[in-house]
Amino acid sequence: MDVKTLCLGALDLGDATGYEIKKMFETGIFSHFHEASFGSIYPALTRLTDEGLLTCKSQQQGGRPDKKIYSITAEGRRALAQAIERPVSGDRFKSEFLFVMLFADMLSPENVTNLLENRIRDVRGELNELQAEQDSCVNPGQEFVRRYGEAVMRASLTFINENRHLVENPVRKNEVAPVR
Repeated sequence: MDVKTLCLGALDLGDATGYEIKKMFETGIFSHFHEASFGSIYPALTRLTDEGLLTCKSQQQGGRPDKKIYSITAEGRRALAQAIERPVSGDRFKSEFLFVMLFADMLSPENVTNLLENRIRDVRGELNELQAEQDSCVNPGQEFVRRYGEAVMRASLTFINENRHLVENPVRKNEVAPVR
């Protein structure tokens, strides 16, 4: 999905500055879907404004440059509706954790255990955040996405706990498993 569509979606939830949209991609509702940098958000906002899909008003700030607040237009909502009606591509899952675990046999047992424990802590934190958002969902789609996120986080915790033995106590090639 392109950044223009993501910005339209963010602004469909309410007026926002470019900085606030960026925060939605870092820690907010969009953090689970996509990454977007200031270098892609601001040009997208400019193009969307030029195309009449957004409006922009300036708000003065004492001793600082004016803040630009963007709002979606009726035409912008129609463009968003058209964009989300297109077939979606498959999900792409990117994980530094999984990349490192791919080479777990090169790590010390202590490092593997620390990585797993840190991942469990992080996933529990994400799960807690999703559960805390329960009352902030304003439509069925938001509740569906929140619950989907919860299910993914719970499945991750279950998988790690049930399969951590594979990387914490591996049987190496050409080695015989210890007798227990």
